[in-house]
Amino acid sequence: MLTVWSWGFLLLGIATALAIAVDVSRRPQPMSIMNVTWPITGLYMPLIGWWAYRRMGRAPTGSQQARQHHDHGHGYQGHHHGGDKPKWQSVFVSATHCGGGCTLGDVVTAPIATATGFALLGSTVLGHFALAFVGAYLFGVLFQYLPIRAMSDSGPGAALRDAIKADTLSLIAFQIGMYLWMLIALHAWLGEMDAFTAPFWFMMQVAMLVGFMTSYPANWVLIDRGIKHGM
Repeated sequence: MLTVWSWGFLLLGIATALAIAVDVSRRPQPMSIMNVTWPITGLYMPLIGWWAYRRMGRAPTGSQQARQHHDHGHGYQGHHHGGDKPKWQSVFVSATHCGGGCTLGDVVTAPIATATGFALLGSTVLGHFALAFVGAYLFGVLFQYLPIRAMSDSGPGAALRDAIKADTLSLIAFQIGMYLWMLIALHAWLGEMDAFTAPFWFMMQVAMLVGFMTSYPANWVLIDRGIKHGM
């Protein structure tokens, strides 16, 4: 039964990610890294990810942008897509940005950990967690670094330092949430960390959602203190 539920939610996540990806291809994001982040969000937020993208991240089409530019050029002052979001939405999108890098790192490293039997201190579970953290950290910092470089005059060194400052706390918070859920799942349902089974990835899907929730307060603090910009 767990396998059936697992495939159901995994396929729903894949369908959500594909729907977002198709829409993003027609409506590219102002910040290019979000063209990757939003589909990844759909993977671990089936259906909810589509709602969040439509509500908080969907960019206008080229013709809509042209109309907005024309209206503003004639003194139109109305609200338009892409204006200031409520703070909770800005933090939400920032958390998806962090979650995108973390999720990609986890997806890449989990099969490696299973295939190699990598262990830390004699524990394959710790081995999984260690590789997941390294992968998540590398991709997470990269997801911060690329837009900083693209949208500022910072040199490579300064941009890397800013990316590390902006991502470290939220990434740690995300991974802690993920680890806690996977430990529960390991003892309650999985029995072992096997990245070549559907139940493992279903539990990872839930773990990433839990990680998103634990990273949300961290992103709020980082934005409040000006370490990270709201999105």
